[in-house]
Amino acid sequence: MAKKDAKTIKITQTGSPIRRDKTQRATLVGLGLNKMHRTVTVEATPEVLGQVKKVHHLVSVEEA
Repeated sequence: MAKKDAKTIKITQTGSPIRRDKTQRATLVGLGLNKMHRTVTVEATPEVLGQVKKVHHLVSVEEA
């Protein structure tokens, strides 16, 4: 669970994983995204930010 004082971000999938590398598809699943226009709220840890950087062209990110 996210802590009260922890910074959180909202990630929305905006791009399709069709014709993308398997690792990018797996990264989207790891973030909790598997369909277009789904949104998840996660804690902004270095691991999550690295995943977002890997698929930055498929997602949009905003502070929650």
